[in-house]
Amino acid sequence: MEGRQKIDIKQLIYLCNLERERHFGRAAEASFVSQPTLSMRLKNLERELGVSLINRSNNFAGFTAEGERVLDWAREIVSVYQGLKLEVESLKYGVNGTLRIGVVPQCSLALAALLTGISQQFRQLDYRVAVLSADQLLDALVSHTIDAGIGFFELATLSGLQFQAQPLIDRGVELVFNPAFFSPPVAARLTLSDLAALPLCLAEPTRYFRRYLDSQFREAGVTARIVMESSSIFQLMQAVYCGLGCALSPVGHLLPGMMPALQTLPLEITPMARYGALAIAAPGRATPLAQRFFDAARSTIIAATANPGSETGDFSS
Repeated sequence: MEGRQKIDIKQLIYLCNLERERHFGRAAEASFVSQPTLSMRLKNLERELGVSLINRSNNFAGFTAEGERVLDWAREIVSVYQGLKLEVESLKYGVNGTLRIGVVPQCSLALAALLTGISQQFRQLDYRVAVLSADQLLDALVSHTIDAGIGFFELATLSGLQFQAQPLIDRGVELVFNPAFFSPPVAARLTLSDLAALPLCLAEPTRYFRRYLDSQFREAGVTARIVMESSSIFQLMQAVYCGLGCALSPVGHLLPGMMPALQTLPLEITPMARYGALAIAAPGRATPLAQRFFDAARSTIIAATANPGSETGDFSS
């Protein structure tokens, strides 16, 4: 038909931004256009496809069933388009750009140390790091709103979705405390029963690591005394430093080096059901930037795993 407009990549980007922001105004800001322009372009997309994509009221009210199906395609097409742009940029200027990483608040990998090491190889690579729950992390990988995810996964799920995954070594869990305020029992490894008398500062109950700890306390018949809960690890560590309580964390963080006043003791505890891993999309579907990062990170993690000195979290050498 003459005069009929064709679908263009910007319309699909606007649609993906609307999914992420769940608000027309914020989606317009993310798309660097006015709200009327965004609304008009999305209506043109609906007209071209011949279906309604968005449930409209006074505000954004979600997507129609047809809109959800179109979104699946839009995510793939936008991801490939962004990958193409990054590939062209890397051909012209070397590996550069901003890698979007999702990470859970507590895992067995010192991310900053890993990025510092990789930055020595790719000096023009920048990072945008989002802190997500374990379930949000998987959703973000599936929807291509992040390029790489580091957290706790069911490896069978990653395999079924054809993600590339590099498992992280599980070095267990340890108690983090300030000896100026607390003197845990002297033992090679603490037990959950040893923690019953200690005030604990833990992540909020919705986090996977916290749910894992709660289940272990229940199985051991131990009632934990939790004096502080927070989604902020920074706030928890300040509380530990000030003597409000002690924390529990997967081994692999940089806290002893960052805060010499703190000490750690290993905890005897059943391993987690999920595995720590670095994950990206399947080969050919991951952006070139994500693939290069994954290949470099995988080599670094494997080398660090084989090196006993890697327990310090030093990936920079």
